[in-house]
Amino acid sequence: MGLVIIFALVAILGLAATLRAFKDKNILAILFAGGSTVVFGWFAIMTVVNNGFPTLVH
Repeated sequence: MGLVIIFALVAILGLAATLRAFKDKNILAILFAGGSTVVFGWFAIMTVVNNGFPTLVH
């Protein structure tokens, strides 16, 4: 279930990049960072819905 954690971290970093791109008014960066935020965020949400929340105990 580490995949959910990785997807969520990438989505959070993409959100930070999207906000920075808005600040710099960089349209191409807004498209790519926003797209990666949406895609990886959706993957993280759907992985949690499908497989459940990752447990930290082995």
